[in-house]
Amino acid sequence: MNWISPPAWRRVPAFVMLAARDAALEGGAAWSAAALLGRISTCVAALWPAPLRRAAAGLALAWTAVAGAQQLPPELAQAWQATRVPLGSLSLVVRQIDGPQLVAVNDAVPRNPASVMKMATTWSALSGLGPDYSWRTTFLAGRGDRPDAQGTLRGPLYLKAGGDPMLRIEDLWTLLNDLRLRGVKNISELVVDRSIFGRVATDPGAFDDAPDRPYNASPDALMVGLGAVRLVFQPDARAHKWIPIVDPPLPEIRVQGSVKWEAGACRGSPEIATDVGGSGGASVLHISGAAPGSCGEFSVYRLAMPQPDYFAAVFRLLWKELGGTLGRGVRAGAVPADAVPIVWHDSASLADTIRLINKNSNNVMARTVLLTLGAVKNGPGATVDSGDRAALAVLAGQGVDTAGWVIDNGAGLARQARLTARGLGQMLDVAWHTPLMSEFMSSLAIAGVDGTVKRRLRGGDVKGMAHLKTGTLRDSRALAGYVLGASGKRYIVVSVVNDPKAGAVRAFDDALIRWVADK
Repeated sequence: MNWISPPAWRRVPAFVMLAARDAALEGGAAWSAAALLGRISTCVAALWPAPLRRAAAGLALAWTAVAGAQQLPPELAQAWQATRVPLGSLSLVVRQIDGPQLVAVNDAVPRNPASVMKMATTWSALSGLGPDYSWRTTFLAGRGDRPDAQGTLRGPLYLKAGGDPMLRIEDLWTLLNDLRLRGVKNISELVVDRSIFGRVATDPGAFDDAPDRPYNASPDALMVGLGAVRLVFQPDARAHKWIPIVDPPLPEIRVQGSVKWEAGACRGSPEIATDVGGSGGASVLHISGAAPGSCGEFSVYRLAMPQPDYFAAVFRLLWKELGGTLGRGVRAGAVPADAVPIVWHDSASLADTIRLINKNSNNVMARTVLLTLGAVKNGPGATVDSGDRAALAVLAGQGVDTAGWVIDNGAGLARQARLTARGLGQMLDVAWHTPLMSEFMSSLAIAGVDGTVKRRLRGGDVKGMAHLKTGTLRDSRALAGYVLGASGKRYIVVSVVNDPKAGAVRAFDDALIRWVADK
């Protein structure tokens, strides 16, 4: 379904573009409004008759207002100066929906948006696949293969992976229980078909040398529980020690080390250090750190195994608990063309899934959604490249200017990812004017209420007035979304900073949202 058509504002008269180019060549990036207006007037006087010159004069004045917006308003200028970050490191767009542009600073400069890139991924998927798109995970048997009286399948049990970004352990248990209800008990082997995606596995430690952190999880066509185990630390007040428990209790994962018991008040979530080692399909989680006993039971999530190994371990555990047997184990392979479905699981809709992605900034789910878009638009065997091409094609069809964009893995967890504040602002404007606006906007975190901005912008009248996506990397801070002004008018805001001191701009971004909310 074609959800979107190109917006009218993309049709810019050629003489305006030429005049802007000439003014930029003469005056640099921060050319004056007067110079631009003069250049436009010269072009018009030389080429157009009087009636058209009068119409063009009004357009030139409107362009002058945009050029004048290249500088920060005084209220924002003061907040920016407090960051001690050069203005050249900032790209900023503030525009009223169906109204004028208030601010535009370095808006055509490609910058790394960190997790704000998820907005491009989720919107292109939502508009390219539709809000009701879902993922199916299916168990199959060879044609004519049915369990005998003892529940034994003669041939392999097949599993067709659908790329579900949020297949929970509970969902897998339900599938396996349904198999048992259909008489399947003894399996010679499980053959897993992941062909919807190509070779998409990544090294979880490649980005920042933290291979056990869930935000670094590798995408996979058959990802269960996001690929992460839960380490539960139970307090033993009598012995003054912490008891670690692995959930799910996989025999392939062992815990070594200990967390020191401390006295005193709990000062927030305990900081626990972990390191993953081991080989041959078994993993060892080395733990260390300290936590006050007053904190009570707490949990951390860690990556302990590659995605295929983790799925196989969880499958073996659940199948054994349900009374099933597995002969030769789990292997990769293809589902025969004549295989017959036995049971299947359909995921939540895409509209529901992107709420988890954007509000909580889930990296591996965003990466999986981008790969899914690539598989649907460009065929099975999807890769990051085919996903990028699919997303950019969707946005181009909507008239969004993606010049200089590099979507990369779609999650923003990449040093080379790039987009422009101008292009992202255009995308947000397109989204607003479609039937999908409510689904997309509701996927964003609400200022002071939930998601990644739950603890920000909680005071005054700004709480609940903005739907935002945040982004944070070592040298990047970004914030984008929709803000409802005091006047009842809605505004689009995009702020991206790339600088070694980018961490200093949080107060500026908060001031920016308050300034817009007062409009």
